[in-house]
Amino acid sequence: MGVGDPIGMHAAHAVVSGMGGIRTAGDLVARLQLNRGMRIDAAKKYVAEKLGVSVLDLGDTIVMSEVREDLDIGRVSETPGVAKGIDAKFRIAELLDLEINCVNMFMERVGIRAYQSFD
Repeated sequence: MGVGDPIGMHAAHAVVSGMGGIRTAGDLVARLQLNRGMRIDAAKKYVAEKLGVSVLDLGDTIVMSEVREDLDIGRVSETPGVAKGIDAKFRIAELLDLEINCVNMFMERVGIRAYQSFD
């Protein structure tokens, strides 16, 4: 039994995600599009301003890897000391002024009234 086209699904995901997802800033732009109903150009501009980069840098994997590590908002590869999971989502919610359901549910369950950075 073959596995079909081993590159096929990867290619489909790359095309669908467009900006590269968490490798770049595609996940952040998508959050704004879904949470606030922003058009893609407006979402890219907002994210770029919040991250302190140009709109063109949002799609650059090298630049965004460094930005994500510096801002501690998660990366694709496991890097010791860099935020993962809910920790990264807390930071993304704060950075982009977003309501993220899992962050809100976590805060409610542990009795946190408002998010405050612990840095």
